[in-house]
Amino acid sequence: MQSKEHWERVYTKKAPTEVSWFQEHAALSVTLIRKAGIPTSASIIDVGGGASTLVDDMLSLDYEKVTVLDLSSSALATAKERIGKRASHVIWREENVLEAELPEHGYDVWHDRAVFHFLMSEEERHRYVQKVMGAVKPGGLVMVATFAVDGPTQCSGLPVMRYSAGALHSEFGEPFELIGHEKETHHTPDGSEQKFIYCLCKKTV
Repeated sequence: MQSKEHWERVYTKKAPTEVSWFQEHAALSVTLIRKAGIPTSASIIDVGGGASTLVDDMLSLDYEKVTVLDLSSSALATAKERIGKRASHVIWREENVLEAELPEHGYDVWHDRAVFHFLMSEEERHRYVQKVMGAVKPGGLVMVATFAVDGPTQCSGLPVMRYSAGALHSEFGEPFELIGHEKETHHTPDGSEQKFIYCLCKKTV
């Protein structure tokens, strides 16, 4: 997986609103979480959340058991500053998800927008899935968004994997029941388009 140093450079060279994945609101993620009937008492982890605004949206909807995990201290600092006093209600983890010690069955929802597609080796992807297996409660929701098959081949100067809904689900396998998928056309701050696929799975064991 790409280095912490790479992402610290990204977030120190560009403002949070200038990075290609910036969203003023994580609208589709929020919609899918709400449609899944996730109660406000749920424990949610946003993997690679960094400076993402999903945490703002969750707090505004009274979800207060939110964990944000990211490699970049600069990204996390940006989010904390933006949120202000409410940041004390969030658990912030500056870690590589592949190495993090996560609580066993600690989360009702696992959210990842644009981390998994950076995992170029089968070993990395296997380690990631094992982290999900251990950290998500039985019956929990796993939402992973990557570039779609017609999406970019690179992001922030790094190669990425592109997926269809079926191919993405197959990386996770039988313990994860595919319950839905959605396409998104993301408009970057520079005006270009990025095609995403969102897969929602229920962890069955």
